[in-house]
Amino acid sequence: MSKKPAVKKTLRVLYWNIQNGMWAEQDREYASFVEWVKKKNPDICIFAEASTIYYDGTDKERPWEDRYLPAHWDELAARWGHTSVFMGAQRDNYPQVITSRYKIDSVDTFMGVRPDTVVSHGAGWARIQLEGIDKPLNIVCCHLRPFAYGYGVPKEKRKESSAKYEGDQHRKKEAMYLLNHTVLTSSDPSGEYWLMAGDFNSRSRKDNFKYKYSDAAPSFVVQDYMMSARSPYYDVVAESFPGIWCPSHINGSRIDYVFVTKALLDACKEVYTNTDSYTSPARSGNVDRFWAPSDHFPIIVDFNLSKLK
Repeated sequence: MSKKPAVKKTLRVLYWNIQNGMWAEQDREYASFVEWVKKKNPDICIFAEASTIYYDGTDKERPWEDRYLPAHWDELAARWGHTSVFMGAQRDNYPQVITSRYKIDSVDTFMGVRPDTVVSHGAGWARIQLEGIDKPLNIVCCHLRPFAYGYGVPKEKRKESSAKYEGDQHRKKEAMYLLNHTVLTSSDPSGEYWLMAGDFNSRSRKDNFKYKYSDAAPSFVVQDYMMSARSPYYDVVAESFPGIWCPSHINGSRIDYVFVTKALLDACKEVYTNTDSYTSPARSGNVDRFWAPSDHFPIIVDFNLSKLK
């Protein structure tokens, strides 16, 4: 008599900005990357910078026809058991990709509307129907623009633009646009399952015990909006580790975030932000600004499935 399959109790979501499409692993067919993901055994992965750009160990760009990612994400994801892949809008070299052991339905992709709002790296909204759960899981993936100056500012005016904090204002517009076109289209987002993850390139005043910026620091405008009354989201790392420093980038900042609505926050059972022997960044090749396996750290969130309906 065959045994009944074990009832799954935990939903594990992995988010990671894998700098330049896991730039340091191409010549090894991503062996260490795949092995690490298999070991962590996530049900859903969300990756930023999910496109191959350079040859290994260099800043020499590969021709488009020689770039393994994003065209072959289905092959790569299958190696850790994920059969479904979704990619947000690809405006440039830095798209986001979601992989899942469950079927992913594409809802929308976003590049913004010129000239008011440009979602500079593109973004996406996907929906996953979990087994035995009535409500779908909505996932929004994003990567906000990193620069201090505003979008489209010519080189000779970038210093002036940076002094006016136009980069921070642009990132706020990106965040507002994405919320308005995703979670805020719902009449009851707090009672639904929404998760928004990405590299926001912005700082949170919840981390100001570390930064020690002034209360009026422009660096906070994006995260202030994400935590405002307008937003139904909660910063799952800050909620899990109040007053504890959890950097997400090699430069000593926390710029990557996983946000969830209240229904998901209540089901959150564990959050992992620490690096390990594989994810600890190390120099690779002769390019100062690139790291192996990435200049960002992964975030893993476990949800108790018994608390989801």
